[in-house]
Amino acid sequence: MVEGTVDRSVLAHPLFTGVSRSHLSSLIAELARPWVVAVEGRRHQARGGARKRAPGAGARHQLVFVDRLVATLIHLRHDLPHAVLALLYEVDRSTMTRAVGEVRRLLAGRGFAVPERPGLRLRTLEDVFAYAQAEGVLLRLDATEVQVRRPTAGRGGWRAFVSGKKKQNTMKATVIADHHGRTLWTDALR
Repeated sequence: MVEGTVDRSVLAHPLFTGVSRSHLSSLIAELARPWVVAVEGRRHQARGGARKRAPGAGARHQLVFVDRLVATLIHLRHDLPHAVLALLYEVDRSTMTRAVGEVRRLLAGRGFAVPERPGLRLRTLEDVFAYAQAEGVLLRLDATEVQVRRPTAGRGGWRAFVSGKKKQNTMKATVIADHHGRTLWTDALR
């Protein structure tokens, strides 16, 4: 290991990610293919058609999928800023922001696992309310505001970022938990 660099395999430790190594392996197996399909879809759209070079030619990803997933799990568990994660992985902050955004969409598409109900996943708000009604679960709703950078001048809808409560630029999120405080659903930041 070169002085000043972090061994990336250490970052996959359950203390950092919050998931066991076996669960991390299953997440990698489940999400790698959809990630590759999404990347190739974006490239196909940007090219305006089929590949012009053989698969594997061209620039390499600075962060492979496993690093992207681990960095996202660390961000979600410890709320580390993207700049800190970028420093650990020796990439630019914007690369880390894009990577975390891509993986968060994949994780959100999986839905939320229901405690003590293996195989049941809540993907929509309707799923949450149907589950709560069927199981007699008392739901707790909470909304939070996360401070963000000021939107660029001239951006449409910039007023949506202004919080009257915090007197800052924020994005809003809603979280629904069960009566034990376990998260059942979180909406996208707005």
